[in-house]
Amino acid sequence: MQTIITAIFLLLFSQSARGELVQIRLIDNLDEPRGYCIDIRGHKEQAKLDKDLQVHTCYSYQGLLGVDQAFEKILIRSGKFYLPYFDVCMEAEELMKGARLVLRKCNSNIMQDFEYTLNKQIKHAGEHNLCISVSKGKSRKGGGGSPTHLIRFLKIDECLEGEYQHSTWEMVN
Repeated sequence: MQTIITAIFLLLFSQSARGELVQIRLIDNLDEPRGYCIDIRGHKEQAKLDKDLQVHTCYSYQGLLGVDQAFEKILIRSGKFYLPYFDVCMEAEELMKGARLVLRKCNSNIMQDFEYTLNKQIKHAGEHNLCISVSKGKSRKGGGGSPTHLIRFLKIDECLEGEYQHSTWEMVN
């Protein structure tokens, strides 16, 4: 079974250069009218791949997607959150509440397998009670933008019924 999954992933991965890029945007704007998107720390092309992921003001308000927020849509549908500019995938550091999301070379590791559900949550494929969630704490100011961009922590948390404000996502291009 793992061989079949790997073969499907490699087929989709090889076709991804022709695919559509999207931002993964939190549906609830919380305290940021421009919205929050999953983002690599650092600034666009100089993003820091060795740091954990965060949510940051979406760049789409500027008219273009930032390379540090641009995911391959077709691979999301197959469970991989791939950032083609950097050739990396989102990976759960651990399968537990509070775990960080990091970036690694794409592979068949189960820690990189996620499901974008019908109710617009991103659940870990191996642990359906774990969702990608934005911290409930206060946002902090980023290093740019006018007004200044906002940042929040991104983590794995329990999927709580009825508490979708911090864990419901949409794909936006």
